[in-house]
Amino acid sequence: MSGPEEPAATAAAAAVEQHTIDHVPDSERHGRVRDLFTMWFGTNIAPLPLVTGAMGVQVFHQSFWSSVLAIVVGQLVGGVFMALHSAQGPQLGVPQMIQSRAQFGAIGALLIVVVAAAMYIGFFASNIVLAGKSLHGLAPGVPVDAGIVLGALGSAAICWIGYRLIHTLNKVATWVLGIGIVAGLAIVVARGLPDDFFTRGGFTFAGWLATVSLSALWQLAFAPYVSDYSRYLPRTVRTSATFWATYWGSCLGSTLPFLAGTVIGLAAPGTDDTVAGFDSAAGSFGPVILLLFLFSVINHNALNLYGAVLSLITIGQTFRTAWQPRQAARGAVSAVVLVAALLIAVGLSSDFVSHFVNLVLVLLIVLVPWTAINLIDFYLVHRGRYELGDLFLPDGGRYGRFNTVALVSYAIGILVQLPFVATSLYTGPLVGPLGGADLSWLVGLVVTAPVYYFWARSRGEGDERPSVPRHQESPAAVAGAASPAP
Repeated sequence: MSGPEEPAATAAAAAVEQHTIDHVPDSERHGRVRDLFTMWFGTNIAPLPLVTGAMGVQVFHQSFWSSVLAIVVGQLVGGVFMALHSAQGPQLGVPQMIQSRAQFGAIGALLIVVVAAAMYIGFFASNIVLAGKSLHGLAPGVPVDAGIVLGALGSAAICWIGYRLIHTLNKVATWVLGIGIVAGLAIVVARGLPDDFFTRGGFTFAGWLATVSLSALWQLAFAPYVSDYSRYLPRTVRTSATFWATYWGSCLGSTLPFLAGTVIGLAAPGTDDTVAGFDSAAGSFGPVILLLFLFSVINHNALNLYGAVLSLITIGQTFRTAWQPRQAARGAVSAVVLVAALLIAVGLSSDFVSHFVNLVLVLLIVLVPWTAINLIDFYLVHRGRYELGDLFLPDGGRYGRFNTVALVSYAIGILVQLPFVATSLYTGPLVGPLGGADLSWLVGLVVTAPVYYFWARSRGEGDERPSVPRHQESPAAVAGAASPAP
């Protein structure tokens, strides 16, 4: 069920997105639920999930079948949380980071927003490294650093235009990139696999669980901004329809390159550059793979830049609540993020894989408790009922500046993970007895969710009801009218 037809006023709207972090009124809602499938399938056919998928055999030394099973389990489990976040978008019409103010308070939510901004910038920098390497592979005369700059500029252009173009490009990417990666894999297999393809590596519980964790984290990393791409849908769409379109689009779209990475990691041993390995293993089809990856990484990376920009605007709006940022603000903040990410990317391009592994493992620790709190609050505590106007007030309205319950629950969620963390930077005391397996993310979910739920319910949170139905009015405008400009 896709909801009502797109209103004429919306159809005539400018192609360049005008909203940033403000509420999208019902009169400007548009699109169909099935667009979420192509959105998340297309954006996941990219080099970074290819690189991540190869880690199961390259870094954790799993066999082919062990790695495949771990990837599928991780995607199916992580995709549940990702899709539950997506289903919030049509109901609220605001970005995920703005909605976090309802759990953590107007100022308390800054902790989460800063973490999210750092995550987006990290992924953006990682992706443009891959764009630079893909362009260098296609045209060896173009230095990797120059390719990094060109890839970043392409993503910035997509981000500046915004929501409509992002969805349109991913409709194209679903078919073009999906067919391209399947064709590339077929050619790699047809050209012959190494004799030890199915016997190399083995199964270890620690390595298998680490591969599951990386696969699940790929989905969890979308959680802080997945609803930003469903918030324009009419609020009448069914929550279940939003969930399943997002879930299968993202799980299938990311599983494909993850599995491709596993194949390439075994078919092209001796290289840490999985993209270059795919190019070599695919023979004459290799340049086509590089070209498709160049397009995909620029397209995919626009989401990371978009999320970083919305997060930074959210930080600014927290301290200047009367500010109503529009498209020009998104362009200006994009330029700042672009420069910062380029400096990071050029610095890590020579040792990409090790830097990326460290990044995702740290993200796993800080994202898990936020995900647990946000989902428990939306589905079980407040049950989707929020006073949106209060989210833009300087004092947070009924949600306050700080929510002790959420902040302490979040801290507990991080602390309980530490004994189970297994990274090159820190290894917890319980990792050894568990055979080296990293169970931190599972412990974080299992502990944070009930702690927050029972504590929040004991304080009566969620019992209140929105006092004024403001569905048709922008909460930013409500906040600006209700409080003097600073």
